[in-house]
Amino acid sequence: MTHLTYLEAAVVGLIQGITELFPVSSLGHNVLLPALIGGSWAQDLNVAASESPYLAFIVGLHVATAIALLIYFWRDWVRIIKGFFSSLRQLIRPAEGTTRWMLQSADEELAWLIILATIPVGLVGLVFEHVFRVIFGRPAFAAVFLILNGLILLAGERFRRRASLEAEEEIAAEREYALQTVGREPARSSPGGARDASPGGVTYASPGEGRYSHPSGVRQASPGGSRYASAGEGRYASSRRALRQEELDNAVESDERLSRMGMGQAVIIGSAQILALFAGISRDGVTMVAGMARGLAREDAARFAFLLATPVILAAGVLKLPDLMGSLGNGIHGQVLVGSLLSGVGAYLSVRYLVRYFQTRTLTPFGIYCLIAGVGSLVYLYLVH
Repeated sequence: MTHLTYLEAAVVGLIQGITELFPVSSLGHNVLLPALIGGSWAQDLNVAASESPYLAFIVGLHVATAIALLIYFWRDWVRIIKGFFSSLRQLIRPAEGTTRWMLQSADEELAWLIILATIPVGLVGLVFEHVFRVIFGRPAFAAVFLILNGLILLAGERFRRRASLEAEEEIAAEREYALQTVGREPARSSPGGARDASPGGVTYASPGEGRYSHPSGVRQASPGGSRYASAGEGRYASSRRALRQEELDNAVESDERLSRMGMGQAVIIGSAQILALFAGISRDGVTMVAGMARGLAREDAARFAFLLATPVILAAGVLKLPDLMGSLGNGIHGQVLVGSLLSGVGAYLSVRYLVRYFQTRTLTPFGIYCLIAGVGSLVYLYLVH
C-alpha cells in the first residue's frame, strides 16, 4: 500500500466520515469509488484483496469516526457509563428491600440494552468478517447491495408500524403542548429567578436569557418573542447555545423512552447491524428501519442507531490498528493521519446534522439516492467502463 496518495487518503477519509452515519453505507462507497475512478485508484484501493491493506486503512479510520461520535455524545456516554457501573453496584449490593438484581434508572437500562444489542454483530463480525469481505467486497456486489439498501429504507418508511407513527405523534404533541402552554399560561415566580409557567414544569430562564426549558426538551422564545440571550451576548452564539441545550434535553427524554423498549427488542434491533457486513448495506439505515419496525419513533430509532454504532465502529477500528502500525502501514502514516482527521470532522458534522434531520424528516431521500447510485454504478461497470 505504499502507493496510497494523500489525495486518495483525503477523499476516502472524508467519504468514510460522512457516509458512516448517513444511511448510505460507507463500505459500499469505499468499494465502488475506486472501481468507478479506475486506474491506480482501482489498484491501490481494493478491499476484496486477501489481507487487504486498504481495508485496514478504511477500518482504521473508524477510530476517528468513533472519536467524533464520542465527542458529540460525550455527555450521554458519561450518563450511560455511570449507569452501567451503578447497575454493577446493585448486582453486588442490592438496594434495601430487594432480593434480586434490579435496574434502578433509565441510564442503567440503556447501558445494558446497548451491550446486549451489540453482542450479535460483534460475534458475527469476528467470525465471518473475512468471508463477507472476500466474497462480497467486490464493486458489482456493492452496487447490488446498495440497491437493496435503498429498497430497505423505502420499505421501512412505506410500511411503518402504527406504534412507530403513534410514538412520533406523541412526541410532537408534547412539544406542541409546551409551545402553547408558554404562550397561554401566566408565569409565576420560582426560586432562583426562574419563572414557572404551568404545573407541567415549563420554566422560563432567569432574566436576560429569554429562553425556557421543558421536560420535553423544547427550547423556544419567551413571551416577549426573543429567543436570544441578553443584549451583551451575540445573537448567533445565544441561538446556538439554545439549540444545543434543546438537543441535550431531547437526548435525555429519548433515552428514557428507549430504556422502556425491553431487552428482547434491543437484541432484535441490534442484530440488524449484521447486514452491514455486506458492502452496500448501511449499519445505521437498517438499524433505524428495524427500530421503527419494532415501534420506535424515527427520532428514537436514529438515536439508538448512533449509540449502537459507536462501540461497534470503535472496536472494528481498534482491531485493525495493529495492522496499520505494522508492515501494512509502512510509508503511509502521514496519509493515515490526513484521512483520519477528515473522517473525524466529516463524522462530527454529519451526526450534528442528522440528529436534527430525523426529528422531522424521513429516510426516503437516502433510499432514492441508493437506488440511483446502485443502478448507475452497475450500468457504468458493465456497459461503460
